[in-house]
Amino acid sequence: MKSVLDALLRRFIYFGSLTVTYSDGTVQQYQGERPGREAAVRILTAAAERALAFKPALAFGEEYMNGTVVPDGCSLEDVLWVVMPNVERGGLLSEDISGKLRYVSRVLRPLNSLRRSRSNVAHHYDLNGSLYELFLDKDRQYSCAYFEHDGMSLDEAQTAKKRHIAAKLNLDRPGLEVLDIGCGWGGMALTLARDYGAKVTGITLSIEQLQVARERAREEKLDHLVSFELLDYRTLKKPFDRIVSVGMFEHVGVRQYETYFNHLKRLLKPEGVAVIHSIGRMDGPGMTNPWISKYIFPGGYSPALSETLAALEQTGLWLTDCEVWRLHYAKTLAHWRKRFDANREKIRALYDDRFVRMFELYLLASELAFRIQGHMNFQLQITRDIEAVPLTRDYMFEAENAQRAKV
Repeated sequence: MKSVLDALLRRFIYFGSLTVTYSDGTVQQYQGERPGREAAVRILTAAAERALAFKPALAFGEEYMNGTVVPDGCSLEDVLWVVMPNVERGGLLSEDISGKLRYVSRVLRPLNSLRRSRSNVAHHYDLNGSLYELFLDKDRQYSCAYFEHDGMSLDEAQTAKKRHIAAKLNLDRPGLEVLDIGCGWGGMALTLARDYGAKVTGITLSIEQLQVARERAREEKLDHLVSFELLDYRTLKKPFDRIVSVGMFEHVGVRQYETYFNHLKRLLKPEGVAVIHSIGRMDGPGMTNPWISKYIFPGGYSPALSETLAALEQTGLWLTDCEVWRLHYAKTLAHWRKRFDANREKIRALYDDRFVRMFELYLLASELAFRIQGHMNFQLQITRDIEAVPLTRDYMFEAENAQRAKV
């Protein structure tokens, strides 16, 4: 299989240079036609070479986790800075074929049923809670932070994110009933109750997150304003004044976008406002990397605005505001990586070396997806009524500045 992999790499490396030491000790440098980064890897087994030759997008992550593909005299970041721009360009024939099949088959996959959704969430979010404490901010915001200016700390940027979203919700009076779909560990819900006087219902499919969120509400004496429930949004009937959802739309599934927005419409009061925050992609519909799909986010997919808005348009809802964040998540992930690395030994004690390698690859590859592969975040403000929000965006800036002044 060495010869097959060698031929594949000769076609694949167009930017930069990759030096490979094969399992038999031979060394081959693959020099691209265009300038780029330089890196080197060592492949320790013939089985790893075979896997890389036939399913590189999945096998690279698996073999790195197993310790059979290792950076050689450089860092994993160096390797990915060579690999990912070349992946973006294309050129892996076997992967191009299987990728096209995955793209076509994504609309044929089973729907994200309640049971499937619960299983997918548990895979990632029901990990040992101590893990997330070791690399997230103090409020456990596991989504893109908002860096208003250079030099902001992670905690400051996550606070700014919540403030920015709250302004878009137009919380113009206390006592508004708010639904937080995919509430995580409760940070957004608690913020809306504490700082804006909202009555918030947070829903999640993660048992681990539910327990933490409820405990936080009790500790902050906000449980009279905030309740957290283990529910799927599709089971709710009660209408709300406001709906917020941060980092959940990526788990809805392509076939259910219209269903999602129709449920949103039913759950919004006539003059209600919803704000949806999601990872997206700037270059049109695509597919999830098979390693990410298998090991990190089963059922997850970062949608393009084109397919999101196509579904929204079928529901009669108004898109009253749309904002794209470009490098904010790359900066967020850089902070998470730094904290993860500083707590590497503690995380190894919770799990093992294989898990540490898996998670560091996930964080680093995700960061570079935002830097060089067209990933971004978008925020959609959605209403049922054409007059549900003011005609200009000034109210957002005024609300955000007023809240910022209180800090």
